[in-house]
Amino acid sequence: MVNKVVITGLGTISPVGNNPETAWKNILSGQSGVGPITHYDASEYKTRFAAEVKDFDPIAIYGSREARRMDRFAQFAVAACMQAVENAQLEIDDGNRQRIGVTIGTGIGGLGTLFEQMQIFFERGPSRVSPFLVPMMLPDTAAGMVAIHLGLQGPNMAVVTACATGTNAVGEAAEMIRRGQADVVLAGGSEAVIVPIAMAGLSVMTALSTRNDEPQRASRPFDLHRDGFVMGEGSAILVLESEEHARARGAHILAEVTGYGATNDAYHISAPAENGAGAALCMRNALQHANLSLNDIQYINAHGTSTPLNDKSETAAIKTVFGEQAYQIPVSSTKSMTGHLLGASGALEAMICTLALRDQVMPPTINYETPDPVCDLDYVPNTCRPAKLDHIMSNSFGFGGHNATIILSRAATPGSENPN
Repeated sequence: MVNKVVITGLGTISPVGNNPETAWKNILSGQSGVGPITHYDASEYKTRFAAEVKDFDPIAIYGSREARRMDRFAQFAVAACMQAVENAQLEIDDGNRQRIGVTIGTGIGGLGTLFEQMQIFFERGPSRVSPFLVPMMLPDTAAGMVAIHLGLQGPNMAVVTACATGTNAVGEAAEMIRRGQADVVLAGGSEAVIVPIAMAGLSVMTALSTRNDEPQRASRPFDLHRDGFVMGEGSAILVLESEEHARARGAHILAEVTGYGATNDAYHISAPAENGAGAALCMRNALQHANLSLNDIQYINAHGTSTPLNDKSETAAIKTVFGEQAYQIPVSSTKSMTGHLLGASGALEAMICTLALRDQVMPPTINYETPDPVCDLDYVPNTCRPAKLDHIMSNSFGFGGHNATIILSRAATPGSENPN
């Protein structure tokens, strides 16, 4: 028997709030987390703003010694996992720790540590480089540190698929539970690359918005005048469990992970296929996996980066999959508020979709002012919208042609079937 997979806990450190309820409240009210960069002097850069995490004190959480031995992306991940475990009221002990896994992805990993240590290397020589450089920069360090902090001995891994990472991490964690490899998996993503070298590299690619005079209005997915994405940072973690395990311990079930798809464009290292063919196949695969019809999806949380190519190709992919029905399905991009958290974005959006199912409301796409003729769907402009939501689709697409889609469904009450 294939295990049903449910969501029982949430945690986040994000530009719009450092816990799920604060972040959700700010998203529903259309609050932007974008502002001038404070991590470094950005005055000479083409883009001088980002969606930074605010009021995060790793020393208060871990102590100064431990905090110094974790890159910022790992600090975010451990904090978000601690929240999620508490939110799920999950007790970890010797009786279950071997059946609890961790799947935490990142697009880039400890780039901040690498950049800092490279400066030390060039200025002070190789003998002054930190002995913690390599473990701090590795992409799997966040997952490993979570296991160490919480004593988790089940399957443990990092997923790295660029901006599709967070969604892939949740989808692969669900598959791990379905095949009986774990009863519980902490799944999500973490990223912290508001770092000079990353911002410079993305800037010369012309991937970033340069709307420096009004940064809170810079991320404007699907708007005609979008000019690039806004870099974000943070982490989001979901506690996934087999339904049987969750019900046996009396957990409060927030939603069910019913569908998952993953494909590749096989087209270009950074640009999406113009017609969105790979993304369309991914969405179709997720629908088939969930055993749902086109009419069952009531809302799509889009990848929606605010770049000219991505928003155009995603819109085309949605129309390819849903046909005329696409015009009846509201689509929004919460990156308009959170910025783009790269490898953590899909996980944060999975958290947002879980809360949308719980509260029966669709979050908005803020800064949507001028319709683009090639982006002609209902993007839930500027204001959240109440709706009857049983099934939500969430998309993530990344450099390298990676595509990932998950479908989350409203939690069924005990003894009933999930709504279709």
